[in-house]
Amino acid sequence: MTTAPSTPTDEAPKPSAPEPAPAKSAWAGLRPLVLRLHFYAGVLVAPFLLVAALTGLLYAASFQAEKIVYDHELTVPVGDRKLPVSAQVAAAREAHPEGTISAVRPSPEADATTRVMLSGIPGVDPDHTLAVFVDPYTAKVRGELEQYGSSGALPLRTWIDEFHRDLHLGEPGRLYSEFAASWLWVIAGGGLVLWFSRRRALRKLRGTSGRRRTLALHGGVGVWVAAGFIFLSATGLTWSTYAGANIGELRTSLGQETPSVSAAAAGEHAGHDAAGGTAGDAAHGVGLDKVLAAARAEGLGDPVEIVPPADEKSAYVVRQIQRSWPEKQDSVAVDPASGAVTDVLRFDDYPVLAKLTRWGIDLHTGSLFGLVNQIALMALALTLILLILWGYRMWWQRGRGSAFGRPIPRGAWQQVPPYVLVPLLAAIAVLGYFVPLLGIPLAAFLAVDIVLGEVAHRRGRRTYGSGTAAR
Repeated sequence: MTTAPSTPTDEAPKPSAPEPAPAKSAWAGLRPLVLRLHFYAGVLVAPFLLVAALTGLLYAASFQAEKIVYDHELTVPVGDRKLPVSAQVAAAREAHPEGTISAVRPSPEADATTRVMLSGIPGVDPDHTLAVFVDPYTAKVRGELEQYGSSGALPLRTWIDEFHRDLHLGEPGRLYSEFAASWLWVIAGGGLVLWFSRRRALRKLRGTSGRRRTLALHGGVGVWVAAGFIFLSATGLTWSTYAGANIGELRTSLGQETPSVSAAAAGEHAGHDAAGGTAGDAAHGVGLDKVLAAARAEGLGDPVEIVPPADEKSAYVVRQIQRSWPEKQDSVAVDPASGAVTDVLRFDDYPVLAKLTRWGIDLHTGSLFGLVNQIALMALALTLILLILWGYRMWWQRGRGSAFGRPIPRGAWQQVPPYVLVPLLAAIAVLGYFVPLLGIPLAAFLAVDIVLGEVAHRRGRRTYGSGTAAR
């Protein structure tokens, strides 16, 4: 048997020079940092988000619950003709002569009562009023309840509202809700980025199990509702303690603050009409009926609120209070001496940011689109609860052996190219200034993480050194 002579093609190829490793993309370096931030923010902020979601769910349901619980005070049988507002207010004052009339809300619908709000009532929270409910057809008082805020929240909704806002802990308690709102958009945005950066095969739910299935549920559902979470975060911050103040200052500097009608009465003898009455009294000057008629002549339809003059130099203010779409927020000032309209402010004339803020708050609270709005908010709250539970389940499933919830490795920021890291840090610093309950915790987390990493690194070097010396 002979062996065929080798040919040049049979020879082993000469080793070629190694190709240079492809340059890492900016996203390849940034992704581990986003993943680590999403992981730790989810673990540490989730308890606050869970409380906000549960209390927000209750608040969204409280609008309909309020109508059921307080049906007797809110509704009346429809009669033939409504009495003048002045007669209804007189009946309320006869039943409750204490306190001062702060506002009157005439019956906005055929089967709705009139509300007469009294301030300075003993036993009533100074920030609240006592609402006296009057039958507009008979002037019979149907009851009285403590009321809070411009939306006219009654005791049930007020309790839930304060529970959602500050856990009934006062101003210190508001930090929890601001902290949750400050981080919700970060977690939602990070989740979006991570989901769309994953390969399509890793997003599939069908045929998966264990942590892979939980991840697919968590990410797939989160993608669909992320926009809603970002909206809730942004609108929630508009009336928060610290970020809200910064947003207000920014709007003021841009000339976008919410305007108000001028309540200064016209004329040298404003407030000294022969009809008598004193400032803060609903019978002051020309009286409620003529004031309401003047507002109606300017196109202010129901629902409206009449605010008596604050002093002898002030006018009546009549403003629309409809928070559902289309919003009615026009207002007028009426001279108590003559009944003439002295100032008019239309919602159409509001600055753009003032309108957006108004719509955003009303959408956030479930007022803008009524029951549909409230159902959507409840669905968002339930979804957030599910996502948090799935997130913690993934944390559990990520553990190995006894290592519960094995964390993402440190040092992710070192992989980010400088041309990305430097502008990113600058943007975070600016954002942290305007949203301090995002910036301060983030800076603290980074500082602690760097210190712990350095301690672990030094311990590793000491162990290695001592082991070498022992040999």
